[in-house]
Amino acid sequence: MRRNGLSPLLYSYVASELLAPFFASFLILYSVFFLVRLIPLLEIVLDLGIGLSDFIRLFSYIFPHLLLYVIPMAGMTGVIIGFTRLTNDREMLALKACGISLRQMLPPVVLLATAIATLTGYFSVRLIPAGEIAMRQLMYQLAKEKIDKGIKEKKFTEALGEVVVYVDETDQDGAWRGVYVSDMRGRQQPIIIMAKDGRMQADISRMAVTIVLHDGTLHSTSGFDGQTVRFSRYQLSIPLKPPTKIDGDDVTQLSKSSMSQEQLLAEAHRPDAHPQDVITFMSEYHHRLAMPVGCLILSLLGLPLGLQAGLGRKAIGIPLGLAFFVLYYIISTIGQVMAEDRAVPVFIGLWLPNALFAVLVLFIFHRVEQERPVLPEPLTAAGRWLLEAMLLKPWQKLSARWQRKHHRRKRPVLPVSLGLLVHANPETRLFHLPDCPQHRSPQSSLQFINVRVARTAGFKPCPRCEQQLK
Repeated sequence: MRRNGLSPLLYSYVASELLAPFFASFLILYSVFFLVRLIPLLEIVLDLGIGLSDFIRLFSYIFPHLLLYVIPMAGMTGVIIGFTRLTNDREMLALKACGISLRQMLPPVVLLATAIATLTGYFSVRLIPAGEIAMRQLMYQLAKEKIDKGIKEKKFTEALGEVVVYVDETDQDGAWRGVYVSDMRGRQQPIIIMAKDGRMQADISRMAVTIVLHDGTLHSTSGFDGQTVRFSRYQLSIPLKPPTKIDGDDVTQLSKSSMSQEQLLAEAHRPDAHPQDVITFMSEYHHRLAMPVGCLILSLLGLPLGLQAGLGRKAIGIPLGLAFFVLYYIISTIGQVMAEDRAVPVFIGLWLPNALFAVLVLFIFHRVEQERPVLPEPLTAAGRWLLEAMLLKPWQKLSARWQRKHHRRKRPVLPVSLGLLVHANPETRLFHLPDCPQHRSPQSSLQFINVRVARTAGFKPCPRCEQQLK
């Protein structure tokens, strides 16, 4: 009965200890990813003249992409920090003394990791494809608004690229009066169109604008020949080409990332689908499902890593967690590339990293539960040796070499009038300055307050110190 009554209290306490560092890690990581993404996004904002409300909409469509990587990292970091604090404050020791094992503390961690993985899966499967489509429509809508703002009365506008438009008057409904159009698309000499009135219409589904003109003439020239055509209605269709690349990604291209799971399966099972397209669609399908599972595994990995802190030991949980996080995404990327290159089946390439890390989590959890190090001693020793051989020793050599050169370059010239405590050898009648190797020698048993007093007493500098005094 005591344990049954203790379990809800224990679970709520552990969960509260994990949630605070999770949200703190989430805010920090999201701010970093936001700033990295904001720099290329500003080019779009400045080019299209986006206001605050449209900027918030634009960034809300990019928001799921950032969370796909921020949430798993924040989940693992939150668990590591939470259990590191419990270990450093000796609360883990007190819980173990009360007979509470790691397995009894596992349910709140599993619950939190499952909630984080479910949220990641929702972003991966639902919000990201919807955000891709909404982003595409918003970018073309902003481009169309830029064109509308750019077309002003009695001014030539080049917002449509190779199509130049002049409007004499514009009424409140957006209708034009006295229209002049110069169309240079695919021609060396423009087609000149003059019309009594006209209007511009936008078709977001086709990502194009259409200029409809009434009661006018079309003038076309080819060499020395010319042609004039009268019309009652004339229509120009102009595809919109706004600057829509954000950090190298073209957000207006409807690709596999914009499709739902059902659409990916439908495209992959089309009878006339190319084999490479089938692999690409199935790879995207499994990638969206494998990411949340990987988030769950990485969050559970934070528990044993957070217990590596303690008295006399450095808190290495976060560096280890970051290393495992990077390793997981490297293996996942390699598996996806190999699957798309047909080196391995798609299912194996996308799900093998999760299987490997699941086994790794069970292995590490078992070792930590047995009060043993995360990695076996031979593997730890090998890693330490590689670290020292490849990083520490070369760094120490470079640092020592730099210090020697810097010391020689910056060695001060000591005048005899400078007050220095010098040591002297009564047998050799030689004195030594503070940076001389013989300064701390047992034979240098005499001390003088400065060089002048030593010279007055009949002592001379050693050859090394004499060079320095000169």
